[in-house]
Amino acid sequence: MVAITHIGLAVSDLDKAISWYEDVLDFELIAGPYTMKAKPGEKGALGQDLFGDEVTHKRNAHLSAINGVGIELFEFKHPKTEGTPPPPWTPGFFHICVIHKNVDELADKIVKTGGERVSKTWQLQENKPYYMVYCKDPFGNMIEIYSRSTEQIYANKEE
Repeated sequence: MVAITHIGLAVSDLDKAISWYEDVLDFELIAGPYTMKAKPGEKGALGQDLFGDEVTHKRNAHLSAINGVGIELFEFKHPKTEGTPPPPWTPGFFHICVIHKNVDELADKIVKTGGERVSKTWQLQENKPYYMVYCKDPFGNMIEIYSRSTEQIYANKEE
């Protein structure tokens, strides 16, 4: 069996993203920010190994949610992080999901702090307090909010 330990997320401003994820989603900064600067053509550094010679300057930090699952935020300085995440129907990861007992309360907080509400609130099962809503952080990354864990919602689903 495998468990998820963290998710890597590119953002345009690492310091703002750290503050936002701490203040809005209650993540805790546990490591960093770190800076990697490399000269083109250098080999051996972990960053160069992973990103190739094109990436010569990046910053990153690790944050942790209350359950120990983390987000590693990356800000690429060269080449610079630009653009917005691709549409959800393209291959690849398109959202993270967090748990909050009141999905509307957290969605409102996201909007008030520069994010965006993307969907209405949905009740996932009749007669159960299982709700969800989609939002975006100020950097354009999709965040789904559940009122309960994935396991609670789907393991108890009545067909």
